[in-house]
Amino acid sequence: MDKHGFLVDNHGRTINYLRLAVTDRCNLRCLYCMPEEGIDWIAREDLLTFPEMLAVSKLLVGMGIEKIRITGGEPFVRKGTVEFLYDLSKLDGLRTLTLTTNGVLTAPIVPEFRQLGIQTVNLSLDTLDRTRFFAITRRDELPAVLQTLDQLLFHGIRVKINCVVMAGKNTQDIGPLAALTKDLDIDVRYIEEMPFNGSAEGHAGGHWSYQDIVQHLQSAYPEMHRLPEEPYATSMNFAIPGHKGRVGVIAAYSRSFCGTCNRIRITPQGVLKTCLYDNGVLNVRDMIRTGNATLENAIREKLGGRFVDGREAEEQSYGRQGVHESMAAIGG
Repeated sequence: MDKHGFLVDNHGRTINYLRLAVTDRCNLRCLYCMPEEGIDWIAREDLLTFPEMLAVSKLLVGMGIEKIRITGGEPFVRKGTVEFLYDLSKLDGLRTLTLTTNGVLTAPIVPEFRQLGIQTVNLSLDTLDRTRFFAITRRDELPAVLQTLDQLLFHGIRVKINCVVMAGKNTQDIGPLAALTKDLDIDVRYIEEMPFNGSAEGHAGGHWSYQDIVQHLQSAYPEMHRLPEEPYATSMNFAIPGHKGRVGVIAAYSRSFCGTCNRIRITPQGVLKTCLYDNGVLNVRDMIRTGNATLENAIREKLGGRFVDGREAEEQSYGRQGVHESMAAIGG
């Protein structure tokens, strides 16, 4: 831990951000996340319980974690998530509590976000076209997602829309989503498709890199200009003259931001990941359930051997076979 009270890995990177997945289950079946039939869901007894998640979060906040993002799967598929958020929001030392949601079940819960101290929400939305939404997610839920967007804006919650760009599937939606930023003070971030679709299939229809996405945006908005980078930012952010909001591009597959990565992940079954592309470095759940008092030391040890970047993590963890896991199973 450095003089500022943060965790620091073996490459000198500050670790102050936890992404905590509360479930692997989801009410959508997005092409880039899992097969149409779903995945082999984690048995309920193998999931971290909410008290276990609270205990781990309390420990990590005491070690220097300042921000926690709740992810899934879809967080609100799991009963008790809202109550857990209230418990989490009371942790002394936690500065930022936020979440990522697909918006299908979220609209009725949004009025409680202010009480929870949630000021920003990431909303997954890959298209504004209902037919393409169904083709991508295999569910006809676009109206529910747009209702969540309306509720977030109405209640003054800052919105970051996450759009996974898939060649041959939704590149025509880049422009319409960017157009939302003209009148709405929101961020629309375009994410490179990653190999976490729960199968051995790669990018069958080609792959749009972050450079492709930026070029496409610049062709529509020639005066678009890049904004100064924020600390630990994963996105390259751009302003479009005359627009209230901003657009951004996340090089999640190219992995160009690894040098400033400040995050760790805990999967639904309680596995610590120090990189999105590793296959887990510590079974936190089992250590908790056996009453192991050395969990803090074990976490520090794993951060002391962290991969330099996502390329090394994938190569050392999976070898030539590459990643075949579902994003829902590893916590996003």
